[in-house]
Amino acid sequence: MMLTVQFLARYREELGCESEQLAWQNEWHNIDHVRQFLIARGGVWSVLSDPRIMCARNQDVCSLQEPLQAGDELAFFPMVTGG
Repeated sequence: MMLTVQFLARYREELGCESEQLAWQNEWHNIDHVRQFLIARGGVWSVLSDPRIMCARNQDVCSLQEPLQAGDELAFFPMVTGG
């Protein structure tokens, strides 16, 4: 099974990547586990360590502690402020 991860707005620009398919890993119990996996790549991936990062699972905004299942679609995006 696969996990689809999308990177939106500033994260997409900084990573130079719009989305990625990852092979499912059983140790991924929540979104933060996937985020930590990506950050561990080093370099530009540290952008995902942003403390104000937002995320969604299957197009529903949620917390980093949201449980995951193989086949889910994740999205990481920066907090948006309005005026």
